Amino acid sequence: MKVNFFDKNVRNKFWVYFSVISGILSFILLFNVLPEEYKDYLKCFGYTTFILLILIYIILWLRANYLTNVKIDIDGSTVNIKSGDLFSEDGFKVIPFNEYFDTIVDENIIASSSLNGLFIKKYLTTSVNELDNFIVQKTDNEDLINASVSRRLGGKTVKFKLSTIFVFNDYLLTAFSKFDDHNKAVLSMSEYIEFLINFWDRVNRVYAQKSVSVPIFGSGITRIKEHKNISDEDLLKIMLWTFKLSEMKFKHPAKLSIIIHKDKIGKIDLFNLKSTELGL
Repeated sequence: MKVNFFDKNVRNKFWVYFSVISGILSFILLFNVLPEEYKDYLKCFGYTTFILLILIYIILWLRANYLTNVKIDIDGSTVNIKSGDLFSEDGFKVIPFNEYFDTIVDENIIASSSLNGLFIKKYLTTSVNELDNFIVQKTDNEDLINASVSRRLGGKTVKFKLSTIFVFNDYLLTAFSKFDDHNKAVLSMSEYIEFLINFWDRVNRVYAQKSVSVPIFGSGITRIKEHKNISDEDLLKIMLWTFKLSEMKFKHPAKLSIIIHKDKIGKIDLFNLKSTELGL
């Protein structure tokens, strides 16, 4: 179980129920409002209440462990964190690419199981050539780092700044990861944080008051240098922290959704994440 049985936040939530129930009992005993014919059952009622409180605690603990959806308010913006399928969400769906916006799904440059691999293979409604041409036509020179990079293992040669975004139908395609000489996706922690801060700023310019759904950036095959064992929960917390720092605001009814893959939701403690809402 990802939430300890004696977890502090579970106990805090339980004390709310305990206070209500004990308050009712205290009122009954203090003011003697119970009819005389029922007083013989008072002891039995006490045992029943005790058992009920134990059941309430167990239910709270189990719910904390199996929670798959929480809503957090960050400075007036609703952030919905949940398990699900990114591609089935309403509004804009964010697809992370590498810094070259490669579109070759060959298990070397792009893995077919990655989000951009799934997008290209399954959800792209035009040809890959049309997508490539769209990126070329919409390229802003201010987003370019190098227009002619030599890559010995193949792929596109135009390198973009991280957090560059192309609005393509209902998708926001963003440059998330750097590629090393072996076409492996890598980022340092400082680059990861810089990407997120710039990314939220760019989303703020293009989202047009539509809801935006994003994955946990870095949850896939991208390697965070010197943080090989960083957990998805830690990455999620960094995303929320940078979102708050960005001071971006989603105006109602638009919201931000962070979608967690169903295979990874069991490792993320959404209960305690929700409990730290006020600390964000």
